[in-house]
Amino acid sequence: MDTDARHQRPAGSPAAAVVHRLHECGETLATVESLTGGLLAAAVVEIAGVSSIYRGGLVVYATDLKATLAGVPEDLLAERGPVDPDVAAALAEGGRQRCGAVWGLATTGVAGPEPQDDKPVGLVYVAVAGPAGTEVRRLDLDGGRDHIRSAAVIEALRLLAERIQVTTDVDPAGAGRR
Repeated sequence: MDTDARHQRPAGSPAAAVVHRLHECGETLATVESLTGGLLAAAVVEIAGVSSIYRGGLVVYATDLKATLAGVPEDLLAERGPVDPDVAAALAEGGRQRCGAVWGLATTGVAGPEPQDDKPVGLVYVAVAGPAGTEVRRLDLDGGRDHIRSAAVIEALRLLAERIQVTTDVDPAGAGRR
């Protein structure tokens, strides 16, 4: 099993916890990935029963595809580049809208081995968009390329799990949104 941002092995599968919780709530998920290149989607679809909650995902590794496929504003990308908290938020919301899901989950960052556009290796943004808005989390990860990508997946799933919990605590009758 992979390790998280603190080089610890999470207890249980973060993907399984999210999939089961979304199934209980009758809610759906879409993913949009740059940095993780499909690892996030693979972690999600590895869980039995995922077809009831997973709408689909986009891998938008090229910067222009972040605009054309995921709906990130071109001026935002031109001004700040692909590794930016507002870009992460736009990716999550774009995936949510384009896939018709309750939740959108996104990753962007620099896995290395070299910095990108003056952004250091290990700078990662994960974002979740949902019924109560969007949240972005900055991660400053160390280690090699594989660790950075794997830790980003775990941390993105943790962020989603936290947001699902907050939303259901605030609006327990809100289950069943699609």
